[in-house]
Amino acid sequence: MDIVKIADALERKGYIILDRPLPDELLAGLLARCNDDDPARFRAAQVGRGAAKQRIDSIRGDVIDWLDASNSSDQAYLARMEELRLGLNAALFMGLFDYECHYAIYGEGDGYAKHSDVLQGRKNRILTTVLYLNEDWQAGNGGELLIYDPSGDTAIEKVQPTFGTMAIFLSEQFPHEVLVSHATRRSIAGWFRVSGS
Repeated sequence: MDIVKIADALERKGYIILDRPLPDELLAGLLARCNDDDPARFRAAQVGRGAAKQRIDSIRGDVIDWLDASNSSDQAYLARMEELRLGLNAALFMGLFDYECHYAIYGEGDGYAKHSDVLQGRKNRILTTVLYLNEDWQAGNGGELLIYDPSGDTAIEKVQPTFGTMAIFLSEQFPHEVLVSHATRRSIAGWFRVSGS
């Protein structure tokens, strides 16, 4: 990944959309992991935090599975994200402390209403990443990521969830949503956090 390019974009406008920043071999391994959508692995995603967490299909319809550092593909992806964390800390003094991420699968008719990745109650998630794992994605399949301006009133970027594309944006500044998908949509969503979160 081009850390200088990413850091420059984050400093100038707060987000960047990258076209296949990861090697094809790694993308293939991650796709295989996300295609293995065993119900024993993938669980219905919830909204909220702690005891208030709940499944609300009208807000969020995906199923998720957190990456497993004992799997070689997951481990390779986490290593790339660690390189990104160290590079951005050196370039922008962001104080990124750790990274958490999960596979997310949206079925036909599923989306995720406009929201912020910053959880209620404390400053924690600083930088969001989304890597798309959808081969042969067509424009009519929907499932686009809409990134809004900080007010949340105006969409400023519409990202097609095509294979290998990665979106990176400042979690606190950009509300976003996943438009309804008309095909199975796969991705890895992740968040860099600050110490103490």
